[in-house]
Amino acid sequence: MILSNEAEARTWLEGLPEWDSASAERLECLVRLLGEENSRQNLVSAASLDSVWLRHIADSAQLLAHVPRETSSPWLDLGTGAGFPGLVVAALRPECEVVMVESRARRIEWLDRARIALGLDRARVEGSRLELVPSGEFRVISARAFAPLPKLLELSARFSTSETVWLLPKGRSARQELLDLTGWNHMFHVEQSLSDSESGVIVGSVAGKFAKKGKKP
Repeated sequence: MILSNEAEARTWLEGLPEWDSASAERLECLVRLLGEENSRQNLVSAASLDSVWLRHIADSAQLLAHVPRETSSPWLDLGTGAGFPGLVVAALRPECEVVMVESRARRIEWLDRARIALGLDRARVEGSRLELVPSGEFRVISARAFAPLPKLLELSARFSTSETVWLLPKGRSARQELLDLTGWNHMFHVEQSLSDSESGVIVGSVAGKFAKKGKKP
């Protein structure tokens, strides 16, 4: 199933197990705040606001299908930017600890304001470059258009265990990036994006880097 318009996106969202009156109110608030803030800083393209439920809300929410509700947090979202998928995940699963990493000052301020306005007590913003974030173990790692796959793994594998679920929306480059990936012991595959017929989401786990073979004497 590929969602093609706002009505289909809203109908799909309303069918999620996480959807209820409270989550609907939080997402409506997020959409309203996003529109207001986008007039002050370019969080997302102005054109994408005309299809915000499809392009940003459903696009983010689709990642939840790969994480069972009983999966314990924390969830690490890299380069959260305007709040996708981090704020959407937190709005739909407010009981989940969501850590959003963002280094740009105005985006950090926006994420904090939005998090507070939505009442997301279990979400927080790590306002720093990823390289400076203390290491830790996360059950889920997501990144939407953060970095090419090899660089992303180099920067963030220290937050992963063999059981960590990686969710990486990669647009049209998903399959090619995965085909080109070398040097990592992984179990990745590409899932079709629900919000774009030409886009994919890289899903799976990473056991670590393959050991380099030593040179023969």
